[in-house]
Amino acid sequence: MELEKAKERVEELVPLLKYYTQMYFDDKQVVSDYEYDMLMKELKGIEKEYPELIRKDSPTQKVGASIKKGFEKVTHEIPLQSLQDVFSFDEVREFDERMQKAAKENGKELKYVVETKIDGLSAALEYKNGVFVKGATRGNGVVGENVTENLKTIKTIPQKLKEPIDITVRGEVFIGKEEFEKLNADRLMDEEEQFANARNAAAGSLRQLDSKITAKRPLDIYIFNVQKSDSIKFTSHYESLKYLEKLGFNVNPVKILCNNIEEAIKAIEKIGKDREKISFGIDGAVVKVDDLELREKIGTTYKTPKWAVAYKYPPEKKETKLLDIVCQVGRTGAITPMAILEPVVVAGSKISKTTLHNEDYIRQKDIKIGDTVVIQKAGDVIPEVVEVKKRRRTGEEKKFEMPKTCPVCGAQAVREIGEAAWYCNGIECPAKLYRGIIHFASREAMDIVGLGDAIIEELINRGLINNITDLYKLTLEDIASLKKNGKKFAQNLINSIEASKHRDLYRLINALGIRYVGVKTAKVLAKTYGSMDKLIEASYESLYMRDEVGKIIAKSVYDFFREEQTIDVINKLKEYGVNMEAEVAEGVDDRFAGKTFVLTGTLERYSRDEASEIIEKFGGKTSGTVSKKTSYVLAGEAAGSKLTKAQSLGIQVISEAEFEEMIK
Repeated sequence: MELEKAKERVEELVPLLKYYTQMYFDDKQVVSDYEYDMLMKELKGIEKEYPELIRKDSPTQKVGASIKKGFEKVTHEIPLQSLQDVFSFDEVREFDERMQKAAKENGKELKYVVETKIDGLSAALEYKNGVFVKGATRGNGVVGENVTENLKTIKTIPQKLKEPIDITVRGEVFIGKEEFEKLNADRLMDEEEQFANARNAAAGSLRQLDSKITAKRPLDIYIFNVQKSDSIKFTSHYESLKYLEKLGFNVNPVKILCNNIEEAIKAIEKIGKDREKISFGIDGAVVKVDDLELREKIGTTYKTPKWAVAYKYPPEKKETKLLDIVCQVGRTGAITPMAILEPVVVAGSKISKTTLHNEDYIRQKDIKIGDTVVIQKAGDVIPEVVEVKKRRRTGEEKKFEMPKTCPVCGAQAVREIGEAAWYCNGIECPAKLYRGIIHFASREAMDIVGLGDAIIEELINRGLINNITDLYKLTLEDIASLKKNGKKFAQNLINSIEASKHRDLYRLINALGIRYVGVKTAKVLAKTYGSMDKLIEASYESLYMRDEVGKIIAKSVYDFFREEQTIDVINKLKEYGVNMEAEVAEGVDDRFAGKTFVLTGTLERYSRDEASEIIEKFGGKTSGTVSKKTSYVLAGEAAGSKLTKAQSLGIQVISEAEFEEMIK
């Protein structure tokens, strides 16, 4: 490559790789490992040919990630370096030639240890007198994050060793294949964003500021190195791993001692063939010099040890048959198409189904039932359909259509303008039950104190509630049975459920979980129609004419009250004595009628919600954006762009003190 072209390519590669690297260390992988590795290899090649093009900010000159805000910094006494990647056995043999030369110069026998390169997040664990005292992420290799409390939640990390020694070890925190698939399946059902791969899931879990979140994630660890030990000296890396097992550490189970490089290559090939049998994700195999004294002689660069390389396996693609497309319903009602595949092993995992995301994804890729498709799963990336083999079509393939009714409960399925997903409109849908009850009981809805997530889940599991109306059938004995000595708790919850019957109508409207309807819109609907019956009877045109109710919200409300399930629930709630009327305020004070407020900055005496409630109480409205229609901008501390815009438009800006004068 000519110098000028090389310079242009470096200008493209450096910012791109820096972005990919930052995303990776922020636990958001935007490209596959293989694509990243190939770009990095290209950059290294250019820099080797033209050293004058090496920039200070080049990702080849840096190790690891920045420190996440909120964590205490930890300086590693022994740096946690990265490994040099190789992508062919020719490169492995070139590495061996360098090692052979070093061994000969130092009069040493050359052996290798081949281990799996676990796809996770590296961490150092420090023990004093056999007791775990500190743990840190790798960070940039020199400075990491103190994640001691998070590491203590991992069951396979011994809190006390079998011998009272001082030692620092290095390991890889990861999530196993089965655990990762279950974690993502749960997130899919909850309609939370799925983790791209197990590495991101593990890293994001370990780097949580709240260790309670970490404790809920299925983290594991394998130890693969002694960083420092003043109590015992080792001569062999392989023997040090055996000793760590005796101390009680969970050591990398794949460690093969090899007498020469050809044995090491065979070990790499065997690991590649056995990937499907390995219970954890790997993205390569590591070849290390076994003799620790020879390692010292060989030395390291700033970034990598010279005595080890990581062989990276290429991403694996497999062809299989798409047997069917079925739809599953998540807890918020989103209907997701899933591809049912002829089982195929890809990157060590048996794949029999994968998400097709939504209707648009299927149309864009022109996926049909009966197609031969190509599945890719690089490392532990979520399996996806990357290609359709259209030339293999026989004419018997079937076009897929999204169902117009919910596959679980039979209610109407709707797709709103501007959205990719279809949703179930049924309030009694079993798939939506858990999330629906959580919302129904929430503070801004029916405010049922004591009805937490765990209690709801247990009530559902025991079959005590099958829809939201069953809450009002619960007995003292039903609830008391959930807890040991739970009578007091049961009585308090029964009292709270009873009190919820008398909430204002807007709370019930909000509690029903109508799409796009929150507290603000619920208040408008309750105030406008005055009763549930009148709201049910409201025409689409009537709804659309209301303030704060646009076309999409009007259609959502209208369609919701046309469902048989909705009317069934409303009638049952009436039978249980739940209030269906809006509160009528005596001596209504509408001093802010026709006025729109925008809140910005931090208020001293009120939260945003409290200030908004006061404004609405006096007949005013609040908005999130400043426009010519804005009447006042209420500005607190550190007010930002909204204040600037208000000043440019000549809109009246009021302080918190002036606001208090207005509401006296």
